Amino acid sequence: MILLDNSNIRVLGPASSLDYFDSQTVALPREVTPLEIWNLTMKDPRPVLRFAFSVRDAISTLFGVKPIRGFSGKTAQSATVGDHLDFFLIEHADDTSLTLTARDRHLDVMTCISTDGPTATVTSSVKVHNCFGHVYMMPVGIAHRWIVRSMFKRLQRRLAA
Repeated sequence: MILLDNSNIRVLGPASSLDYFDSQTVALPREVTPLEIWNLTMKDPRPVLRFAFSVRDAISTLFGVKPIRGFSGKTAQSATVGDHLDFFLIEHADDTSLTLTARDRHLDVMTCISTDGPTATVTSSVKVHNCFGHVYMMPVGIAHRWIVRSMFKRLQRRLAA
């Protein structure tokens, strides 16, 4: 895990070593913590996201990947290194950055939710370990960008209300 460009954003490694990288930023109506962002964006998961995770689990289990069952919608009261938020392991948590990972024999995923005042950024980095990981990332890489954009729009609406 390294910091990206003297910021509070953490990624798996240098850009040249990553197989996937996406970073999206949004201006919010007010300041919130990374854990608040997690709670607000993960509560009431969209039905299309639930369906996508069920398809992911059905296909991935055929290749020896354990099911992750998507996002539970549960609100986390705290974020402590070593604990889990759904299928993600918390690797770093402070007032401006929440770093989550999911690792298996096919790939390592790191998602970092970071804030700078009323600006929020979600950065995801992936290192692939084998052919299945590369195939898996083809649709996931495309869908991930759309999902984050959708979650940011929902977050803006919730904070503005």
